[in-house]
Amino acid sequence: MAPLEVIGAGYGRTGTDSLRTALNMLGYKTHHMKSFREDPTLDGADFYHAYYHRQEADWDKIYENYSAAVDWPTAAFYKELHAYYPDAKLILTVRSADSWYTSVKNTIASAQQRKRSEHSANQVGQDKDKARMAEVTCLDGRLADPEQFNDEEAIKRAFLEHNEEVKRIIPADQLLVMELGEGWDRLCQFLGKQVPNAPYPHVNSTKEHKRRREERRMKNEEDKRREN
Repeated sequence: MAPLEVIGAGYGRTGTDSLRTALNMLGYKTHHMKSFREDPTLDGADFYHAYYHRQEADWDKIYENYSAAVDWPTAAFYKELHAYYPDAKLILTVRSADSWYTSVKNTIASAQQRKRSEHSANQVGQDKDKARMAEVTCLDGRLADPEQFNDEEAIKRAFLEHNEEVKRIIPADQLLVMELGEGWDRLCQFLGKQVPNAPYPHVNSTKEHKRRREERRMKNEEDKRREN
């Protein structure tokens, strides 16, 4: 069971999926919110319980088989993970508050709000565990709550305050602040890795996110029709 070597403190929609892809190319196995759809061994209930009982969380079990973790839910736990894995390096992915809010509004927030209003009653088992975990760990539930999320200035302020908190808490020699759209150079220097002979990945744009979400929606509807 390898301890986490890299911890991503940046919120979702700051280039975290591109960073996940880049870290995997550098030899890490990287956890991301997407991992819950790809790795059947992950249990959303573990992360949900950890959110409310952080001192009791078995981080080695929760992140078993992963050597790096970025995006939510990890960003919600970065302080606890930093304390538990004191030698790990932290990466804070950032972008402008305006562009971040717009991206979240068109992707994660709209999806969570729709799920909360339309599908929560039909979710059972692991699907329900994943949904409630994602809801609470993504900005403490504020993305899924239309009233709170529509207070744009408050949400952007929370984003900026989180970034400043990370920079204040994490020692400078353990932290890389990485702007959206950056390439390999500073990342590889920070991690002590050679720059790959391939372009830095750019994945999961708003357009790609919406396309995949629609594909999943259509697949779910088709599965329900077959069951009936």
